[in-house]
Amino acid sequence: MIHQPVPHDSAALHASGEARYIDDLPEPPGTLYAAFGVSSETHARVLVMDLAAVRAAESVVAVITAADIPGANNIGPVVPDEPALAADRVQFRGQPLFAVAARSVEAARRAARLARIEYESLEPVLTIEQALERQQFVVPSVTCERGDMALLSGSMHRLKGRLRCGAQEHFYLEGQVALAIPGEGGEMRVHASTQHPTEVQHLVAAALGVPDAAVSVELRRLGGGFGGKETQAAVYAVGAALLARATGRPVKLRADRDDDIIGTGKRHDFLYDYDVAFGPEGRIEALDLMLASRCGISADLSSAVNDRAVFHCDNAYFLQNVRIVSHRCRTNTVSSTAFRGFGGPQGMFAAEGVLASISRNLDIDSLDVRKRNLYGPAPRDTTHYGMTLKDNVLPELIDALEARSEYRKRRKAVKAFNASSPLFKRGLALTPVKFGIAFTSQSMNQAGALVHLYTDGSVHLNHGGTEMGQGLMIKVAQIAAHELGVDLERIHITATSTAQVPNTSPTAASSGTDLNGEAARDACRTLKARLAQYCAETYGVLSSEVAFQKNQISIGTTKTLTFNQLVREAFLARVPLSATGYWRTPEIHFDRSRWRGTPFYYFACGAAVSEVAIDVLTGESRLLRVDILHDAGRSLNPAIDRGQIEGGFIQGMGWLTMEEVVWDDAGRLLTHAPSTYKIPVASDCPPVFNVWLWDQGDSVRDIAHRSKAVGEPPLMLALSVFHAIYDAVGATHPSREPVPLEAPATPENILKAIHELHRNPHR
Repeated sequence: MIHQPVPHDSAALHASGEARYIDDLPEPPGTLYAAFGVSSETHARVLVMDLAAVRAAESVVAVITAADIPGANNIGPVVPDEPALAADRVQFRGQPLFAVAARSVEAARRAARLARIEYESLEPVLTIEQALERQQFVVPSVTCERGDMALLSGSMHRLKGRLRCGAQEHFYLEGQVALAIPGEGGEMRVHASTQHPTEVQHLVAAALGVPDAAVSVELRRLGGGFGGKETQAAVYAVGAALLARATGRPVKLRADRDDDIIGTGKRHDFLYDYDVAFGPEGRIEALDLMLASRCGISADLSSAVNDRAVFHCDNAYFLQNVRIVSHRCRTNTVSSTAFRGFGGPQGMFAAEGVLASISRNLDIDSLDVRKRNLYGPAPRDTTHYGMTLKDNVLPELIDALEARSEYRKRRKAVKAFNASSPLFKRGLALTPVKFGIAFTSQSMNQAGALVHLYTDGSVHLNHGGTEMGQGLMIKVAQIAAHELGVDLERIHITATSTAQVPNTSPTAASSGTDLNGEAARDACRTLKARLAQYCAETYGVLSSEVAFQKNQISIGTTKTLTFNQLVREAFLARVPLSATGYWRTPEIHFDRSRWRGTPFYYFACGAAVSEVAIDVLTGESRLLRVDILHDAGRSLNPAIDRGQIEGGFIQGMGWLTMEEVVWDDAGRLLTHAPSTYKIPVASDCPPVFNVWLWDQGDSVRDIAHRSKAVGEPPLMLALSVFHAIYDAVGATHPSREPVPLEAPATPENILKAIHELHRNPHR
């Protein structure tokens, strides 16, 4: 069953519309519907909050404020610095102030708008630049340094510049939703669309003032997350649970799309200042890099996100002499949060931007500059944070992609086209990805699983991971089927539940299959050992002489039982047929005080070549062709992995070319609906889209049958699209100055960069 292109377990249900999400679950009798009343101010003191009209509105059953919360008024996942319901001060426009429950969705939403609230306005901080000027940070800044920075001033070649990349809305298909069902004795069952059921369990319990054990959180699947439901689901679950406690009735809280986008965190946007020294062939000699991100009103996951950005400022390149300073800026915008890549894309954006500037300055093909800076054999095999690369396939992989994509031939064709075309320009870029696999918080690198064998030979599989379309469940089921030696059809995948597998880590960091798959394998091995011991005692053979394969068990050389027969016999002999499994990632450690260690178990790598065309009069761009070569190790499921590569790449392309998050000067989010926020559609996909798995892939780590993580790394392959556009814009002017292109490379930003190049070619 492993290493086979097995269909997604819910593929038919997705296609037919039969897959159940939270809003599809049968509602218990008496279910109420909730909505938040939110702030209309960006930063202000609350002077008066008159909710009389809300309470008197038709169909309203209950209204709660911060004062009605019996436990902790907090949804901060790490630092308790963000209230579920604001009380005396609001810090971003759209922040929840109260919650209302009514007999219909429409009644709840109408009532929430009837509040009379008086504010005293306070000056907001909205931009990264403003926060830097005022030294407003959600967590302390970080510095990572190694080598001799004096080389900066002694170099013959030196560049200084500024880069910027934008935020990104998750735009999951299923919006934020929770259904809370009160039980007896203070118990609460919560169905939530979340990537982190345990965190929702913990925060709901804390808000209700009950032990974690009194709260259970359950979901079969969520309709997309991309990091946006790692922490952001908590406020909806807490709001529903508080109203369920207040009314004694089930409560569903489902945000409409506008409120969802306004009220939930985005990918962190970043500002970079760099000062780089390099040799005549483009090899970096020293780099001084400042990163600053917009974190919003609270810490949320900003510490870990920005740490990962620092970890990935090298991308695939060796930095012998480097200083990186990372600022985590507090602003009066919704708290930024996890997003696919979790800071890695923002770190790599800096690395690729610096190298693009160097290649243009020296008039050397960007691929050659990138290859000259790659990690290699010792001593060029250690990261700036002290981790040695043990599985660096990128030099060989890049060479293979360069040849397969005909990069050199196409580079000549692009130059020839540009020389004869004044109104349209083409660009070409090959960029690599080296992405570390593990949670940056060490305690999260663990997982549990639960496996039951039933007497008919069927298998119940449960673990702490959440299915959000990425194919986690089918991959873990493949591992379990292989371990037990049975058909995949025997494995029954069940809903994720904190009541079955406790203390789970979020499904994030591209570690879902690694962690949960190994936990499931551990549980299956425990069951196999019990069954083998039963066979040894019953049939007089050694345990090592019992083999599980193809739904049959060979016992020595003379006896064979079907899997069903063995399980039935074992049950009658009182052999336990249920087992838990556990796995924790070994060898990882990190000392933040020294900023040194091994924070990742391994690296997932790949590379992409993108070719684009731009219209120099309108700024419009078109992606013409993409060639991807990605190392998925010994892929557990090539069909699933190819889908992740394609989807991740397109999502990354959206971030870098069209998805623009815009706040106005008053702190209003202007891009809060599909009408104002553009995401990629089918027509934005390239007409030529080649995806290959690295056929020499074989992880040095014996985990998940030597496959490699594939959820997040492909998103960063889309840096090739941005740099192909960079290349095309650069073709409009012979200047050797860096192209002043900001991400996303919207038509407006492309035109701005062209005009700036022509207006001031010697910036």
